[in-house]
Amino acid sequence: MTTTAPKTDTVTVARGAESVDPATLPVRPGEEPWTAEEVHELHDELIGDLERLRSEIDAADAAIAGLMRDSNDGAGDDQVDAGTKNISRESELALANNARDSLAQTERALERLEGVGFGVCESCGQAVGKARLQAFPRATLCVQCKAKQERR
Repeated sequence: MTTTAPKTDTVTVARGAESVDPATLPVRPGEEPWTAEEVHELHDELIGDLERLRSEIDAADAAIAGLMRDSNDGAGDDQVDAGTKNISRESELALANNARDSLAQTERALERLEGVGFGVCESCGQAVGKARLQAFPRATLCVQCKAKQERR
């Protein structure tokens, strides 16, 4: 008697800009509706940002690994050399963390664009604004809600 494991056919489908109906993206009063070309441009920009940020993170990780490796070789270093190494390491860590935060925001924007919620303010539920999203596609708040958030 032979038993076989059940087959699981899992297929991951890249949704892409083609899955987005421009008519479903909200706009503020007075703005023109989104066009398919604008959605494609926005999608391509987000994909480009993903690739750029991933390479920045890889480069920062390599630089951090090098700095960590070099920090163990401190024989003969004076306080200034040790301090310089610490500042360099902390700077690289901050850059890597900023890139990771931007990557997470970009991934989320892409998921929202291909799914549900892109262009809707997470605070008030109104349209974020087409012009704002074209300038900053990772925006999740309208200008008014972002201004309130920054005043706090």
